[in-house]
Amino acid sequence: MMQNIASQWQAKFWQTLQQPENADPLKQAALKGQLGKWTTALTTTVVSTSTAMGWHSSAKGHPLGLFPVSPSEYLALDVMSFASGNTSWRFPIAVMELENSSDINRSAYSLWKVLCVRADLRIVFCYRRSAEERASLITFLRDEVLQAISLPDRMKLDGETIVVVGSRGDSATFPYGFFKWWQLETNTGKFSIL
Repeated sequence: MMQNIASQWQAKFWQTLQQPENADPLKQAALKGQLGKWTTALTTTVVSTSTAMGWHSSAKGHPLGLFPVSPSEYLALDVMSFASGNTSWRFPIAVMELENSSDINRSAYSLWKVLCVRADLRIVFCYRRSAEERASLITFLRDEVLQAISLPDRMKLDGETIVVVGSRGDSATFPYGFFKWWQLETNTGKFSIL
C-alpha cells in the first residue's frame, strides 16, 4: 500500500535529521531558546527534506527562480515546494509555515494561512517550551481555527495538513521526542497523532 504524502514527508524529515549538519544547529538553537536560529536551521532542514522528496523549494535564503518574479517566500509562506515540471505557473505540491513566536495567535494565523492554499501537503511547524504548552496549542488550534471552518468547507480541503510542534522540554530525546506530529481529520475538525 502506498504511504500518504504526509507520512512520506515525515519519514524523509527523520532521515534528513540523521545528518549532523541538520540536527546539530537545530538542536542547539532549541536548547538555547534561540528562535531566530531555530527557524533558520529548520528552514534548511525542511528544504532539504523536500529536496529528498524530489521537489524544488523556495524559502528565505533558498531562492528557487521558478517564477519570473524574484521573492523567495512566495505568497509570504516560509517554504513552498513544487514537483518537477516544465511550467512556471503551477500549483505548489507543499506549503510550510515555520512559526517560532510564543504568541498562540501567530500559530493560529500560520495554520489558517496554509489552509487557504491549494496544495497536496500543508505543514505548520511551531515551537513551545514544554509538553503542556504543546498540548494547549493543539487544543487552541482545533477550537479556534478548525472549528471556525464549516464541515462542507473542511471537506473541500484537498491534500493533507499536519502540525508539528517542537518542545524544548523534550529536547533530551531529540529529534524523535522533540517533534510531535498531528494530522488534520477534515471530517471531524480535529487533530490525530501522526
